[in-house]
Amino acid sequence: MTAGVVQVAAKTPEWRAGRAGWLFVAPALVLIAVFFFLPVAASLLLSITDFDLYSVANPANVRIVGGRNYVDLLHNPTFWLALKNTFYFALIGGPLTVATSLGAALLLNAKVVRFKTFFRTIYFLPFVTTLVAVAIVWRYLYHPQYGFFNYALGAIGIHPIDWLGDPHWAMPAIILLAVWKNFGYNMLIFIAGLQSVPVDLYEAASLDGAGAVRQFWHVTLPNLAPTFFFVGVVTMIGYFQLFAEPYVMTTGGPLGATKSLVLFMYEEGFRWWRLGVAASIAFLLFLIILGWTAIQLRLERRLAR
Repeated sequence: MTAGVVQVAAKTPEWRAGRAGWLFVAPALVLIAVFFFLPVAASLLLSITDFDLYSVANPANVRIVGGRNYVDLLHNPTFWLALKNTFYFALIGGPLTVATSLGAALLLNAKVVRFKTFFRTIYFLPFVTTLVAVAIVWRYLYHPQYGFFNYALGAIGIHPIDWLGDPHWAMPAIILLAVWKNFGYNMLIFIAGLQSVPVDLYEAASLDGAGAVRQFWHVTLPNLAPTFFFVGVVTMIGYFQLFAEPYVMTTGGPLGATKSLVLFMYEEGFRWWRLGVAASIAFLLFLIILGWTAIQLRLERRLAR
């Protein structure tokens, strides 16, 4: 009798709804497990081996080396150069992209601006354009002799700059491309955040004598805090994975000035076929991104108090 009561109670509407929910998400969970968790586990296993070109020919040549790949990376000057370049790109390009996105969103959200849909489309187009095609076009813009940027500098009396051939200018040139390429996506998110701010707050602030600047600091920014957090985390994660821009435009040069961690990983894995080392670089990059995201999360919680 008791068992029957338990069985009937177990099949309540809540239980049926929960089972239906698991059935709906089960295909997605299976796909995530097969195409995400299993490859990640295989890569982690790969990172503690000396898997190389000889192991591709004969898997019996694979040896477990433990943490030797990680130790060797920490003593590799190229790794530290790539790490420095990656942080340089992310810490300069990320905030610039967020600031540019916010500025464009504020302009397009203003009441005095006309043709807002047109400008939103124009600003968003670079984001959906193939990065390789964009990078090739920008290589011509950066051409030291015939490029548009040097032509503009020459018009105001400034000598031409070897944008992609000078180690001091190569990374800033790539950052400028990345900001132009990516700010449109964040701009749309900021516009959505701005439109969710209650108009009553601006009216109350205006009645209290607050001008446009004070309204921005005390009304707009506090209400955009969740949007800022999302945009900041997504932007920094993407910028720490810098690869396509230097691969197409400079191949990591000049003198390694634009070599990123992902480009270094690609060269180790698919140019020199040291796949164990490449997997180690990938997991070190994962730890870096995880740590940086945790820092951003902690800062966001502290500012929200």
